[in-house]
Amino acid sequence: MKPREAALSITLALGLLVAPVPSDGQQPAKVYRIGWLGNDAVPAEDINPQNCPIKGPPYWQVFVEGLRERGYIRGQNLLLECRYTEGREERAPALAAELVSLRPDLIVAVNTAQVRAVKQATSAIPIVMVGVLNPVGRGLVASLARPGGNVTGLTDDAGQEIAGKYLQLLKEAVPKVSRVAVLEYLFDPPEPTFRTEPQAAAQALDVTLQFYRVRDPEKLEGAFTAMTQARAQALLVLPHPFMITHRRRIVDLAAKSRLPAMYPFRGFVQVGGFLSYGANQPDIWRRVGFYVDKIFKGAKPGDLPVEQPTKFDLIINLKTARMLGLTIPPSMLMRADEVIE
Repeated sequence: MKPREAALSITLALGLLVAPVPSDGQQPAKVYRIGWLGNDAVPAEDINPQNCPIKGPPYWQVFVEGLRERGYIRGQNLLLECRYTEGREERAPALAAELVSLRPDLIVAVNTAQVRAVKQATSAIPIVMVGVLNPVGRGLVASLARPGGNVTGLTDDAGQEIAGKYLQLLKEAVPKVSRVAVLEYLFDPPEPTFRTEPQAAAQALDVTLQFYRVRDPEKLEGAFTAMTQARAQALLVLPHPFMITHRRRIVDLAAKSRLPAMYPFRGFVQVGGFLSYGANQPDIWRRVGFYVDKIFKGAKPGDLPVEQPTKFDLIINLKTARMLGLTIPPSMLMRADEVIE
């Protein structure tokens, strides 16, 4: 082989070594950047340089897996930048502005305060919301079918009728209950609440409701003291990020007050709560990837309908039931999606 031919052969061989290896799955050509504005705090030891979880809680893992299923892989064609209000809603506007300044391709916002803050910070960057209740009533989207603007995503509720379902299940588990304390978040300024539906259900079930509204964790113990003084026989906790952030304290106070309680999310039951009924969270978090993919491929957020949950889980903690001296009806146990022993 002549020297020139030998040199050409070596050059071609080296080129093959450094050329990208074709992938069986189609991967987006560019590196996408997603901003994340969440509510929960993440342990410092689980944070990467972009403030995102290295491993994260189950919902985060499902979210990342949903992106991977659509071809968006961290460290390859996807960069995530995360910020957290850590249960302090007043921090949301500053953190939203910080994320917007990074010019991400899209922002995922968790819970109402975070979605509202990002929406106020930008009208250009697409926003995918998750963990939001009543997004139309709270002015986040124009309608579920045609959101309009730059916000779309998923809502955790299937309408206010779910609040009646909470009460119905609680009554089924504790048939003799006639006075139920309702713990709800104190909105300032006032926002839509779930009062109408549980009140209608309470009349049908011959139950009296006693409402307690809090927004300060230091007021929780006083609320439970008031419940005891009013001779409440059970507790219904209405959904709000405040309740999730302080779920362990709420569950402990319910146990101390010996109140069988219905909660809106399985996380309460996992730390000792009695019952929970709510949307299947893995289904919801996995679907975030669907919205991200649609938008990255050119869809306008305002044209993508907001999804409501279709699957709901009933979780029962039998250990807590025994501690309260309660026996769950066999028919209810058979319908439960999960029973914690």
